[in-house]
Amino acid sequence: MLSNVLTELVHDFRTPGIFWQIGALLACGALGWSASRALRRLFQVPAAPQQMLRLGVESFTRVLTPLLVLVLLLVAKGLLIDHHPVSLLRLAIPLVASLALIRFVFYVLQRAFDRNGAPGAFLLLFEKFFAALVWIGVGLYITGLWPALVRELEQTVLPIGRYQISLLTILQALISVAVTLILAFWAGAMLEDRLMQLNTMHLSLRTVVARMARALLVLVAILLSLSLVGIDLTVLSVFGGALGVALGLGLQKVASNYVSGFVILLERGLSIGDMVTVDKYYGKVAQINSRYTVLRGLDGVESAVPNEMFVSTPVQNHSLSEHAIRLSTQLTVEYHNDVENLLLLLEQAVSGIERVSKAVSPSALLIRFGPDGLELEIGFWISDPENGRLNVLSEVNRAIWRTLKAQGVRIARTKRELTLTDQREPPVSLENPGP
Repeated sequence: MLSNVLTELVHDFRTPGIFWQIGALLACGALGWSASRALRRLFQVPAAPQQMLRLGVESFTRVLTPLLVLVLLLVAKGLLIDHHPVSLLRLAIPLVASLALIRFVFYVLQRAFDRNGAPGAFLLLFEKFFAALVWIGVGLYITGLWPALVRELEQTVLPIGRYQISLLTILQALISVAVTLILAFWAGAMLEDRLMQLNTMHLSLRTVVARMARALLVLVAILLSLSLVGIDLTVLSVFGGALGVALGLGLQKVASNYVSGFVILLERGLSIGDMVTVDKYYGKVAQINSRYTVLRGLDGVESAVPNEMFVSTPVQNHSLSEHAIRLSTQLTVEYHNDVENLLLLLEQAVSGIERVSKAVSPSALLIRFGPDGLELEIGFWISDPENGRLNVLSEVNRAIWRTLKAQGVRIARTKRELTLTDQREPPVSLENPGP
């Protein structure tokens, strides 16, 4: 086939028809590129009715250029084949088709497995490996070796149990399973992106629907791929029994965490962004996964807490109904101070702190007549506990200290009196014993 292609190309270059092919090739490339840019500008316009469609097509533009060029080349070949030779177009079509296939697979993989940033090392390696396989296949097709390779794979048979299965069947089975699973993950990722944009639905409910939809799509993909391979689906009953035994013997905790994750999302008692305390962990809910929940502490440390803990142990949600929380600080002053004036000055000092809530005024209270002095408490509210509590408490304490120094108020100090007595008995003389 390669010799035939080269012979036809050499012959076409000797005829004026080659200019029609070169012109058609350049025109198809220019028109495809221009149409791709026009569609990109069209869908970048923030039009409300096209929002859902726009988000899908914007990331598809890299695939759109070779795909449009391929369609135009097929049209040009159909128009020229009756009047001019088209050997150059026959050679260009599989090359452009392979480029479109590679870009489409990259697009699907990145949308399905890499939606948070730069692609991982494994994904980049797989993309390079797949691109190499595609170009090798194109080379085999152009050189005419592809049919021979297919026949060789079909004739190579491997004994598997009582059956004889060819390498071609095995490769077709692996490809069908991989394609269906990747498409299922891609569809699940697309559906999750769309659901997360629906502000009319609660975030937890959106997460539950997205997780259940992804699990259902993966299940359908597995069943479909098994059917395409030719495996009887009744064998899944054996697998289901083995899974039940495994759950009963050693996977209770894993299953409990998965079920607890769906319970948390359905009850809506915990949402992303809430400040919670569970056991010894305190922080902001960063992620709610199927098996664990990520809490990001105020010191930046992230903790993966099993979902079972949020169901079986008490949980303090500091922002369930509202984000505002109350903080307080205590101090003790000497008895001779003017308490009424001091409480008013402390309230004014604390209310001047930026993060202290202005909706609820700070309150300074005389809580007890202590043994060392008057015990005071200054309480205040903040509306952003996710930004930290110790830092605002430090600012409040510093404002109180400045007020005390300005007014000459003395902090009460604990006084203790120690009396040292000599209770040792005089020594007894053995020469002159006492009575």
